[in-house]
Amino acid sequence: MKTRVKICGITRSEDAQAAIRHGADAIGFVFWPQSSRYIDPEAAAEITTLIPAFVAAVGVYVDPDAAWIEKTSRIARLSLLQFHGDETPEFCDQFSLPYIKAVRVKEGTDLLQYAERYRNARGLLLDAYSADMPGGTGHTFDWELIPRNLSLPLILSGGLNSNNVALAIQQAKPWAVDVSSGVESAKGIKDERKIFAFMQGVKQS
Repeated sequence: MKTRVKICGITRSEDAQAAIRHGADAIGFVFWPQSSRYIDPEAAAEITTLIPAFVAAVGVYVDPDAAWIEKTSRIARLSLLQFHGDETPEFCDQFSLPYIKAVRVKEGTDLLQYAERYRNARGLLLDAYSADMPGGTGHTFDWELIPRNLSLPLILSGGLNSNNVALAIQQAKPWAVDVSSGVESAKGIKDERKIFAFMQGVKQS
């Protein structure tokens, strides 16, 4: 089965084009203002107008209000929402767009319960736990903590790069992988050579 790839934290058109050119299935825009990879919806819209068919434009949020989601998703022409905070299932379910829910994994996290609680999500994105950051830490977590019988498609994130993505896919067998810092030269600035190497790693898994 092909492993899908999302390249997140896109802030520049040339980075989006590089991601698409090398086979990314989705690109992510961070609409959390505190993030170093934040992009305003108007700038994201200039990029999404260039996205071809069958490549998803994903908006990433951390405990937003509903009005911000409605505004950004409309302006930036999003196709999927990604929630990284403490959003309830009821909050996530209220929008017309499908969503995925992120979980920061640590010892004792009940991922089966999360999957049941967010049963309407299109996938469960698993990231490394940090007390200070809701995501994008650049750190991996113990993939042995992932149960084999998750009821939702697994999206693996957290510290992935060209050196470990093949092993990650072989071990966790995710539906998709999500990368940001692992293909960057600086925060919010992607490196096309790293994107190419990452995609090669995915293909070799």
